[in-house]
Amino acid sequence: MADLTGKKILSLQTNRGVEQDELKVPLEKLREAGATVTVASQENGEIQSLVGDWDLGETFPVDQKISDVNESEYDLLLLPGGTLNADTLRLDEDAQKIAQAFASSGRPIASICHGPWLLVETGLVNGKTLTSYDSVKVDITNAGGTWVDEPMKRCPAKDWVLITSRNPGDLEPFVQAIEDELTA
Repeated sequence: MADLTGKKILSLQTNRGVEQDELKVPLEKLREAGATVTVASQENGEIQSLVGDWDLGETFPVDQKISDVNESEYDLLLLPGGTLNADTLRLDEDAQKIAQAFASSGRPIASICHGPWLLVETGLVNGKTLTSYDSVKVDITNAGGTWVDEPMKRCPAKDWVLITSRNPGDLEPFVQAIEDELTA
């Protein structure tokens, strides 16, 4: 396990609809490795996760509202999936600004499943090679990205690193890539 002591990760998701394990597993693993992970959402309170976009999952406390985040304090941006979550988050102007700030400053972004929709919306997939849930493939290619069907893809193009994975079955290589990136 990597030592992520002193590393700060910002996780963005809506208050309802994030895929449970795509939030839970990275939170647990990255915190176990010593990272500080801030869970930011549109409203204070809690996040109601879903399992398979349908069944109610666990709830998670919100640490901060997205609109109150100072993105410059963080080393990596984490974007979990879940169809409802990702489709709502992609239209959040504060989330868009945060993603753009990470990319323009050269800090890494890690996104899984439907999470890349925010990056499609902001134009950040243009010129990048990434993976996602199958149904996001056309959106990525239409936005100028190259889609690959791999468990994890790390793309350093355009002077910032994008780490992506397809679904909850890819969480192990996804989290490992985040740890590797933060200890490189």
